[in-house]
Amino acid sequence: MIQHSPFKPYRWLANRHLQTLWPSQFRQILPLAFQRHAITTPDQDIIYLDSIGHSPFSKESKSLSGFEKTKTPLVLMLHGLTGSSESKYIIGLQHAFAQRGWRSITLNFRGCSEHPNYKAHSYHSGHTEDLHTVYQLIREAEPDTPLAVLGFSLGGNVLLKWLGQQEKPPSVFAAAAVSVPFQLDICANTLDEGFSKLYRAHLIGELKKAFELKKNYLLQQGHLEEYQRIERLPDVSKMTSFWEFDHHITAALNDFDSVHHYYKESSSRQYLKHIKVPTLIIQAADDPFICLTALPSNQDLSSFTTLELSKGGGHVGFIGGENTKTAGYWLDKRLPDFLLRRWLHP
Repeated sequence: MIQHSPFKPYRWLANRHLQTLWPSQFRQILPLAFQRHAITTPDQDIIYLDSIGHSPFSKESKSLSGFEKTKTPLVLMLHGLTGSSESKYIIGLQHAFAQRGWRSITLNFRGCSEHPNYKAHSYHSGHTEDLHTVYQLIREAEPDTPLAVLGFSLGGNVLLKWLGQQEKPPSVFAAAAVSVPFQLDICANTLDEGFSKLYRAHLIGELKKAFELKKNYLLQQGHLEEYQRIERLPDVSKMTSFWEFDHHITAALNDFDSVHHYYKESSSRQYLKHIKVPTLIIQAADDPFICLTALPSNQDLSSFTTLELSKGGGHVGFIGGENTKTAGYWLDKRLPDFLLRRWLHP
């Protein structure tokens, strides 16, 4: 179901680029103390999880009673491209959940914290394996805890694809995704146009930095086979578009035949009709990363899935509210409210 969002941007931040840029550049918010856990993946790589509140992966958690573990929800969050648990939208929600007495965990995708990961390949828009690994580990540690999952931008695409891949509904009481690039080829084209080229330049620049950092790290750590996989790839220094980078790097390192194969298999729009968990998708029609033609139709959505579309909000911005009294960083209110309602009224 597609429905109109009640969100209204601040008048002085009504421009889609201001909505997109303001939170990352000007939002002042202090991070909460967290526990960091290193997790070894099935392919012997490493990811890091940052937990607010007692963690399912800590020694202390084993001494807690079942009631202490399960009385309130645990929220797993997935950040966007080149983000991490230090992204402002993640920290804002960590605060919002902590104020309600809920715990949260942020999955830092491979290479997005501490140091580069151990493999030549990293995360990408369709890489759901690490999310599934973390989900299984949480469920092994706390099988009865109410669990919700949130994803932003690339992380939202990963989440929606993962939900749609599951033959049986995962043990998740609700999920939500924000500013999702549903069709990667269309979104790559959108970022080749107008002012959006500036976002593309920034993101590609960050990806190239991470790529070179990883190459040096693998050589220094003696991971020579993985280093050679990277060394055989084309020079990234002159790559300027997602089409180039994803064809020569992302697709090549992740066993896709081409960038077209990668975009086709990894785009989440085709998976939405298979989702069996109550899921909210929040999108802005003026998102400078995402063309309106990439948005799903009612026919693409399962009966469990609601697309909430607003006129404004930019990309993971949504600074404003339903009225002036509730205005602020709207996602920090809207997402907890949605999860609370789904938790109390399954």
